[in-house]
Amino acid sequence: MRILVIEDDPTVGQYVKRGLEEQRWAVDLVVDGEEGERLALTESYDLIILDMRLPGKNGLEVLRTLRARGFQRPVLVLTAQDAVDAKVGTLRAGADDYVTKPFAFEELLARVEALARRPSALSSPVLHVADLELDQGTREVRRAAELIELTPKEFTVLEYLMRHAGRVMSRTLITEYAWGYHFDPGTNIVDVVINHLRKKIDAKHERKLIHTVRGVGYMVRE
Repeated sequence: MRILVIEDDPTVGQYVKRGLEEQRWAVDLVVDGEEGERLALTESYDLIILDMRLPGKNGLEVLRTLRARGFQRPVLVLTAQDAVDAKVGTLRAGADDYVTKPFAFEELLARVEALARRPSALSSPVLHVADLELDQGTREVRRAAELIELTPKEFTVLEYLMRHAGRVMSRTLITEYAWGYHFDPGTNIVDVVINHLRKKIDAKHERKLIHTVRGVGYMVRE
């Protein structure tokens, strides 16, 4: 199992890293929230251990961004806050479990092992909405079996909407997923890409699949 530890305290970080490596797991340690987020989204990790108080970007912000951008692996939070509302807020933001500091390594290890035993979701690499098909492996898109050529960003936006089919996704969430957290949220780039997708996917068909929810965002549905 490959684990990413995002912890700015060098003593705690090395303590966790060394203990997990003794279990013969591969462990990367970073001390900055922004760098941890970048690695989590670009590398293949089986589990993230995330501290809440981090420089650059705090743990709660990192957690929310990871979930907004489709990160589905388990996230175990390390927190110094033992108040119930803080723990509830962490879980609602997308954490799978938490350990309160200070902690015994045996407890952390038991929770990591429990998360590791959870079966991975076996999702099809092919997404379907009505007669629209998107293959995440080959990156091919077809409508009524006809191949549609998309740019990389058009593909990314469509994939995001299809993975959340039937749900309204805000412009902010789409921007963060396709262009990154620091992209200017005031730009109309999302609207431009959606217009291109409509021309390529819906223009020839009576049934429209890409819908606008005024003042909120966009969705794909039958």
